[in-house]
Amino acid sequence: MSLAERSDTAPRAYKRVLLKISGEALMGEGQYGIDTNVCGRIAQEVLDAAKNGAEICLVIGGGNIFRGVQGAAKGMERASADYMGMLATVMNALAMQNAIEGLGGEARVLSAIPMVTVCEPYIRRRALRHMEKGRIVIFAAGTGNPFFTTDTAAALRAAEMGCDALLKGTQVDGVYTADPKKDPAATRYDTLSYHEVLARDLKVMDASAISLMRDNGIPIVVFSIHKRGGLADVLAGRGVCTTITD
Repeated sequence: MSLAERSDTAPRAYKRVLLKISGEALMGEGQYGIDTNVCGRIAQEVLDAAKNGAEICLVIGGGNIFRGVQGAAKGMERASADYMGMLATVMNALAMQNAIEGLGGEARVLSAIPMVTVCEPYIRRRALRHMEKGRIVIFAAGTGNPFFTTDTAAALRAAEMGCDALLKGTQVDGVYTADPKKDPAATRYDTLSYHEVLARDLKVMDASAISLMRDNGIPIVVFSIHKRGGLADVLAGRGVCTTITD
């Protein structure tokens, strides 16, 4: 049974979701840039989910190309460094759009910083209409403002789009008591409350993103973006993950 067929036979726990992935997830085994094979694999999973009825929008970080915080730490003016990071997210968004369309899907990139030569400007009603038509929407350039992370941008767009959940695809299969790559004794949480994440400073997403999801009652589901079929499993309400809710 194919991944698409398996997904279609299972009930969906979430109909409309925002998938947040880091720019680093696109690097694969490299140290910089975009691995087209990894980008294509993620695109295929997103497209499979969309073909099975899910309405999906994405936010992709820019850390594989440029991170504003790191630039500021090296002496750059913070606002300028953040704008450069936003431009990096546009590059990643265009790469993902190309991968999805190369597989026969429809995708639209909407940027919070207008650059009409390469993508559409972010307009909430336009984004909603694209999703209603079954297109995959990729939000780029963060919130369009410096001093805000792409985590906050993801939370903002999830709330604006009326998403049922914010799915965060990470390097590991959930939220752990410590970094499982450094501490073999670390254990994974199955569920957490928003308050526990903030109180324990678990670094799942920044505090403003967690608070925004709490205020809007949108659960956050953390899973491994590198596990084949992981997105389909989460959408069906199964699989290995950590769910953050009230």
